[in-house]
Amino acid sequence: MSTGMRLVVVSAGLGVPSSTRLLADRLAAATVGRAPAEVQVVEVRDLAVEIAHTFTNGFPGRNLAAAFDAVAAADGLIVVTPVFSASYSGLFKSFFDALSVTDEDALAGKPVLIGATGGTARHSLVLDHALRPLFAHLKAVVVPTGVYAASEDWGAEGLDGRIERAAGELAGLMAGLSGALSGGLSGELSAAPEPAGKPAGDAFEMVPFEERLAALRPAG
Repeated sequence: MSTGMRLVVVSAGLGVPSSTRLLADRLAAATVGRAPAEVQVVEVRDLAVEIAHTFTNGFPGRNLAAAFDAVAAADGLIVVTPVFSASYSGLFKSFFDALSVTDEDALAGKPVLIGATGGTARHSLVLDHALRPLFAHLKAVVVPTGVYAASEDWGAEGLDGRIERAAGELAGLMAGLSGALSGGLSGELSAAPEPAGKPAGDAFEMVPFEERLAALRPAG
């Protein structure tokens, strides 16, 4: 039975086949195994020309606009980039820059799983030094576990565990967000009573500053 949730995967791999897309697909499969959702994949390389035009004329082309709409409507995102010069690729960054040009709050509050691929494990810090700050700036909610896959990780012990852990975190956030939007969380909040001793409404007890200072003076 469909849950109505939508998971969008943004892959910035440049080759075909691509290790970046492979990691993205494995993360998506692990996520929907925990929180069933409709999956849509956005291949950023196919949108390169329209991304460039967005910066020159201020408007996304038809395909890019459709990708932006999918991202904005998603219950969760998986974003994966290859590593270049110890950071995300320029095309990957340009996609999200162009998205911000059209809708600066498109990712606000949205659960995001970050991933990256590279030739060596030395670049694994890209997750915390580049990707996590980028999506925090875009006001997304980044899951605690990011997944980096170096060339030697494919088929080696450890990668599967990281994928499963990150997917579980994203699935949990997606399910929680979906439940909140369906009215469950908002109903609980609206029905919650005021804490005991707290003034009704938005009123707060004001204590004069002089009275606070007097309480700090030693007894004479």
